[in-house]
Amino acid sequence: MSGPQTLILGAGHAGVQTAAALRAKGHTARLVLIDQQAALPYERPPLSKDVLVKDVPSPLLRKEAFYAERGIELLRGVATESIDRAASVVRMADGRSIGYERLVLATGSLPRALPVPGAGLEGVVTLRTERDALRIRDGLRAGARLVVIGAGYVGLEVAAAAVSRGAEVTVLEREPRVLARVASPEVSSRVRSLHESHGVRFLMECGVTAIEGDGRVRRVLTTQGRAIDADLVVAGIGVVAADELARAAGLACDNGILVDEDCRTSDPSVHAIGDVARFHHPLLGAQVRLECIANAMAQADRVAEALLGRERTPYDIPWFWSVQYDARLQSVGFWQDGSDTVVRGAPAQGRFSVLHLRGPRLAAIETMGMGGDFIAARKLIRSGASLRRDSLADASIPLSSLALTEDTPCPN
Repeated sequence: MSGPQTLILGAGHAGVQTAAALRAKGHTARLVLIDQQAALPYERPPLSKDVLVKDVPSPLLRKEAFYAERGIELLRGVATESIDRAASVVRMADGRSIGYERLVLATGSLPRALPVPGAGLEGVVTLRTERDALRIRDGLRAGARLVVIGAGYVGLEVAAAAVSRGAEVTVLEREPRVLARVASPEVSSRVRSLHESHGVRFLMECGVTAIEGDGRVRRVLTTQGRAIDADLVVAGIGVVAADELARAAGLACDNGILVDEDCRTSDPSVHAIGDVARFHHPLLGAQVRLECIANAMAQADRVAEALLGRERTPYDIPWFWSVQYDARLQSVGFWQDGSDTVVRGAPAQGRFSVLHLRGPRLAAIETMGMGGDFIAARKLIRSGASLRRDSLADASIPLSSLALTEDTPCPN
């Protein structure tokens, strides 16, 4: 047999890709994939998009036959109770114990709990599972009053979906602008305008003090002294790493499970990947915990290579995306507030890019309706090429043509 007996906890994108990559790269030993949900593993991004807008389920990550054909033991609907590292055993809530030689933790993240009175009322929902999405969708009837707490990607995607189903939407955000943690002011401004054009109401720099109801939510009380009537409340105030099992097992954790460049934890026989893992990103030069599918898939492949002793694939530039109404937002790379920026295109028409520069090189880009810029930027950031600064703002010039070569004179 090739490779150690491997146990994977969590069947999201990271866990399923780890199992698939191990088999594809030659792992022939026993391979067990465990997930707390009873459903076949499914895609998560559609939960705040198509699942809410259309009466469709979220697509499966792999068809059921995939697991059987590759000898992947898929255990569904069973919770993991503890990890006994001394015995190399995982103990399940149903009383079973499963041994491992290598353990991969792909437990993901959990929605941050809303810390106010009334958060447990019926009709107050967070979005993590397909069941959560269906509960939200059932409440999005025409004329329903939805309050979204948090103007991040998930909250705004839910707001867009709710509007398409005829709901009246109010978004509460404690920051002065939407997407404050993840987008530049230029993108924030355009996204807010887009939502307002569809009838969404925003209350900025506004927190929540309590949620009231008679068993079911009826109103939301805010720090501005308002009482907002609500038939449904969706809380999207961020996520936390699902690292409880790791902490209880004594693994080193700090805002996620700490791992090295091969996603190995403080126990050499245990790896962690995806949303739950915090690692040193060589392209950023800092410790990060990335909540994106691109990173989950890359780390899954990297763990498979490490477990099988293969040459590791270099880390790539992380990228993100969101769909709201008919607008597609995409970003790639790392940037910080106050970075040197160039805007190209037409923000008022919703077709523009915000370029974040580090010296003459592109560090990151945010795009709306500029797919060509997004594709070109991924290559430019990866290559580290210097750019023609004098032409960056001209959207009629393809971004891909603005890289300087050794034969290209730098403009004065």
